Amino acid sequence: MVIDQALSLIKSGARVFVHGCGGSPRYLNRLLANRAGDLRRVEIISVNPLDDTFTNPELKDSFFNNSLFASSFVRSSITNGAASYIPTFLNEMPRLFDENILPLDAALIQVSPPDQHGYCSLGISVEVTQAAIRNAKKVFAQINRHMPRVHGDTFLHMNEIDAYVEYDEPLIELNYSKQITQIERKIGKKVAELIDDRSTLQLGIGPIPNSILTCLDNHKDLSIATEVLSDGVIPLLENGVITNRYKHFHPGKTTCTFILGTKKLYDFVNDNPNVLSLDVSVTNDPAQIRRNPRMCAINSALEIDLTGQICADSLGTMQYSGVGGQMDFMRGAGLSKHGKPIIALPSQTPKGISRIVNMLKPGAAVTTTRAHVHYVVTEYGVANLFGKNCQQRAKALIELAHPNHRESLERAAYKRFKALY
Repeated sequence: MVIDQALSLIKSGARVFVHGCGGSPRYLNRLLANRAGDLRRVEIISVNPLDDTFTNPELKDSFFNNSLFASSFVRSSITNGAASYIPTFLNEMPRLFDENILPLDAALIQVSPPDQHGYCSLGISVEVTQAAIRNAKKVFAQINRHMPRVHGDTFLHMNEIDAYVEYDEPLIELNYSKQITQIERKIGKKVAELIDDRSTLQLGIGPIPNSILTCLDNHKDLSIATEVLSDGVIPLLENGVITNRYKHFHPGKTTCTFILGTKKLYDFVNDNPNVLSLDVSVTNDPAQIRRNPRMCAINSALEIDLTGQICADSLGTMQYSGVGGQMDFMRGAGLSKHGKPIIALPSQTPKGISRIVNMLKPGAAVTTTRAHVHYVVTEYGVANLFGKNCQQRAKALIELAHPNHRESLERAAYKRFKALY
């Protein structure tokens, strides 16, 4: 079946999974968008979509984005009601398809060319895609020679694809290495000092995680069991800092569920047996994460209140990103022997607004509860909140705040808690 005929099977009201993150099949997306005039309210399900095809305001009557993790491409659509967000832990997302909670009419995916046995690879983005493939009524693929062949839970046979098109285009790239500020360097150094030799790391993507990775050159026998793999791991793997020797979950291998960075990273993971990209129900399962001793889960926040509540996915009522895997890893690290759940963030925004606040903004989502938060790091220091009462937490967090905001935070804390230790 040719791809145009295949896509014509998608009718108004259908629910379509679209491969997310860097794996977005942009050519297939454009082909489907070309049929917008014949379609009404096709529901698009995706994880962290990095393509704006279906958020074009001119197509709002044809496509409705129901996002499992809100990227910058869907935030404005969610705000104006042309899209929405489904709050879900990343490790549970495959259940939405496997348990028929969100039945799928079709799945649009992007894969590497088939090998001699007919197997394609999902390449840089597995996350929930295998669950979508095994449950969608139809699977349509863009075969792209730029997509690396990545090992792990990435493979599917050509027989599993109902229709495909061969179309080569560069993959989506993100590069944070040139955006590291002096504040982020200070935070990276302080977090690196918390990481012991033989630790297993989970880091997100962005300037702070990249800054942390640049401060680990003198560490020994580190391991990676993460959600997203970025460029910063390459030199540490090449110079032997990351050996994966002491992890208990897939020892000897670097594990992730999606890969996002530059072409250098995509070339590095291509047919690399040291790198496994696994289903998110495996990588983000707290029961698996806790198996790694000295598990260090390093995440960030938009705001933290004086009791330790973390808001990482909304700005007040505005949906900014998603629950994602922060709680998966914070909980897993907290249960790990000698594990360290770490929240690292600048003390204030570029506009000078404190990220450490008395109370979260009205309508803000609590991404990680105060009971799950242990270490908090800003450019001004490190606080370990585990075992501290609310007054002690407030005092410790105020010491991490920017000096411009400490006096007002102290007044608010005294009013709220009556006393500080």
